Amino acid sequence: MATTSETITVDVEGTTLTGDLALPAGARGVVVFAHGSGSSRRSPRNRAVAAVLGRADLATVLIDLLSADEERADRAGGELRFDIPLLARRVAAVVDRMGDRPETAALPVGLFGASTGAAAALTAAAERPDQVAAVVSRGGRPDLAGAALGGVRAPVLLVVGGADRHVLRLNEAAAQQLTGVCRLHVVPGAGHLFEEPGALEEVADAARDWFLAMRGP
Repeated sequence: MATTSETITVDVEGTTLTGDLALPAGARGVVVFAHGSGSSRRSPRNRAVAAVLGRADLATVLIDLLSADEERADRAGGELRFDIPLLARRVAAVVDRMGDRPETAALPVGLFGASTGAAAALTAAAERPDQVAAVVSRGGRPDLAGAALGGVRAPVLLVVGGADRHVLRLNEAAAQQLTGVCRLHVVPGAGHLFEEPGALEEVADAARDWFLAMRGP
């Protein structure tokens, strides 16, 4: 089926965020990506996952959570990329924007967070319990969501590489704090970036199946 693609903007707290929306005809849901520290909406790994989701008739939103000026400032200090409350508010604003658009308003919304973006996605899910239907974390730092973990109602899939031992331990601990449905999916032998043969494909397939199970508002 045909897919329409467009550049979108989301205004939040005086900042304009820019993203790419891919919307298949007859979309079954929409997934907002929250990239990790030092990454952007052009991340090849997130785009590879988004392509798999798109083939399953899931709309995707790849968006830069920092403006161009903020990105430049962050390269020098590196503080904004770890400001989880700030990033979470921006993810929530994108979720709200999907609810305002006629083409996506009736679709269930999922969040896909990578690295520190996973903490922002989980915090946003806690802030939008009636709007976020599912969350997937790829090599994420859910521990950085702190107390917000207890407020997440959406089903959560934590995908971690088996060789990424430190992050795996952090995900195991975070899973104990999540009060709703949670599954830990370990990709055997994979490192933090899932660069091993077949590893990213396993991540994408697991995310696709998790999001296809989303229920609408």
